[in-house]
Amino acid sequence: MFMVLLCFFYCWQTNMCETLDHKWGLLLSSTCLGRFFSKARVVCFLVVLTLTLLIMASYNLTWDKTRLPFTTSPIQVRPGVVQSNTAAAKVSSQNNLIDMKQLVEIINSKLEYTPRKVPDEKDVIEMDSHLFSVIPRHFLPGVKSPCWYKEISSERSTDPYRNNHYCRSSPTRKTLCDKMRPNFHKHLQHRDGKLFRLRCLPYFYIIGQPKCGTTDLYSTLKMHPEVQSSIIKEPHWWTRKRLGFQRFKDGFSNIFPVEDYLDLFEVTAQHIQEKMNRNSSRDHHTTQFVTGEHIPSTMWDNRPRKETEPSFLTQDFIHTLQPGAKIIITLRDPEVLLYSDYLFFRRDKESVMDFHQRAMKSVQLFQSCLSQWSLRACAYNRSLFSSKPLRLHVGLYVVFLLDWLTVFHRDQILVLRLEDYAADKRATLQKAFDFLGLSPLSVELEEEVMKQRVANSRGVKDKKVGPMLPATRDLLREFHQPFNRKLASVLDDSAFLWSYP
Repeated sequence: MFMVLLCFFYCWQTNMCETLDHKWGLLLSSTCLGRFFSKARVVCFLVVLTLTLLIMASYNLTWDKTRLPFTTSPIQVRPGVVQSNTAAAKVSSQNNLIDMKQLVEIINSKLEYTPRKVPDEKDVIEMDSHLFSVIPRHFLPGVKSPCWYKEISSERSTDPYRNNHYCRSSPTRKTLCDKMRPNFHKHLQHRDGKLFRLRCLPYFYIIGQPKCGTTDLYSTLKMHPEVQSSIIKEPHWWTRKRLGFQRFKDGFSNIFPVEDYLDLFEVTAQHIQEKMNRNSSRDHHTTQFVTGEHIPSTMWDNRPRKETEPSFLTQDFIHTLQPGAKIIITLRDPEVLLYSDYLFFRRDKESVMDFHQRAMKSVQLFQSCLSQWSLRACAYNRSLFSSKPLRLHVGLYVVFLLDWLTVFHRDQILVLRLEDYAADKRATLQKAFDFLGLSPLSVELEEEVMKQRVANSRGVKDKKVGPMLPATRDLLREFHQPFNRKLASVLDDSAFLWSYP
């Protein structure tokens, strides 16, 4: 390119010689070198060269930040699919697709790891002694929900939610707490001059994954007459509030005590207490009411403070408190989940090209992590989570499921697919009802449930963005394949391969 510029400048400058001083023309016309290095030509050459460098500099500034200018990309080039649209053409022109064959080999080699060592129960209790001092190790017999009686002081009973962090976090939640106050006193139990209140934990936990239909499933389960919900949809106590963690950018804040969390299930406790008061015989059917919790990040959000595999996980604490807890997980095609997650959180400049670039960057960062750490460490890595443009780790289902299976039996975990739920909602709900031991719905209520509008579905604005680029889908599909194969093997169900025709 440099030699072409020299020749161009020379030829162009030749015409300019005629305008130069005649003396300079005689002196410098004798040789080609003299003509080339005349003052006029030098000035012109420097001006044009400066402009050229400025243009090249501006070009480099707009280049992909992950590559240095004038250097070969360290990412191996793979043949791309030729696309007809402009965005796809830009994808092909980047020429920095990842060597997925090498990455898949690394993932496969690290997927066959030894299951984590489950911490001793005494160590779990020592990690959060207050939690285990508030919640007993045994619950009321004959009551399906994990409930117990807790003594309460007369002073605390006057305003039980005054110091509750959830109630103070927003005007809406304050209103919900205010609505519970009038019924509080009439549900207290008087024994030997002392006051007791019924406390309950969730009977079941919907722990994941985000953008997999958990909101609609939870909303539908709440329509069952034997299911009561917490007063807040996603309290995030196990994953954030218990540790005092707000958001990645905000770091740590106030810790929400377990008493505040239990207040969220006050309505269920009161409902159960009311039924027991009406039926002194404690008939089995009066105690079948259960409550559930819906937090689609509980499956993976453990917030380790180091870049290594976490020693204590959320499930260790839940299992130590409730060995018989019921766990529900809903999954979907992981690359579709990632795109839906991107559209939900971006909400400003969504585009298929932007998603592709973010997917590329996220996969590259994950590959870089795998070169230094284990697969589990990278899946839970908080620093990697905050640096990735996409929540790529959310689709690593099998890594998190295997960790939950280290403490809970397989028959305590129900794994559903959103695709099945969308295709046959009635059959999928029946699986959930059977899993939770709920009575069959009446014909009328079942029809009402089926007519309910899908909760938290994709908006019109998101649909206008269109489907992801085929090149992006191929990249993510190849990345997720090893994880999906392992998942299908663990669950003994090929449907979790999400294979394509």
